[in-house]
Amino acid sequence: MMYLITGGERSGKSGFAEKIAKEKSDHPIYVATARQWDADFKNRIDRHQKDRDERWENIEKEKFLSEINFEDRVAVIDCVTLWLTNFFVDNKNDIDLCLAQAKKEIDALAQQPNTTIIIVSNEIGMGLHADTHIGRKFTELQGWTNQYIAQKADTVVFMVAGIPMVIKGEV
Repeated sequence: MMYLITGGERSGKSGFAEKIAKEKSDHPIYVATARQWDADFKNRIDRHQKDRDERWENIEKEKFLSEINFEDRVAVIDCVTLWLTNFFVDNKNDIDLCLAQAKKEIDALAQQPNTTIIIVSNEIGMGLHADTHIGRKFTELQGWTNQYIAQKADTVVFMVAGIPMVIKGEV
């Protein structure tokens, strides 16, 4: 079972994803995809870790999510935007290569047996228009990746102001 929880910044995506995970498992996995770019980002990561209680198994994985064994588990992957940023930086902004690698990872996740994967992503194309060429390239990458995940997902939820709107499947 694959879920995509998407929406704007601070729309309640992560909280909703964690709620689903806790309803489906007493010991879910939380996969953080962020790199610690600077001290402020480290503080943000630390704060998020403290928000989760002892029921959670925390895994930090910057890129190759398929290396994690999710079999018979429930996992939240948070978030696609930070995950794609890692590919984008490492691949020197090559969108085609990034998209191919992301699709390969999503396909591998979809093949893991008896799993519930809850993927959190941002709809960055709905926000401010990127000022730079590189920003617009990343926005395109994000949009194409979200579309690909949504096609694979059993359930897609769009979050608006903390309210989940199911646009595909059932929660």
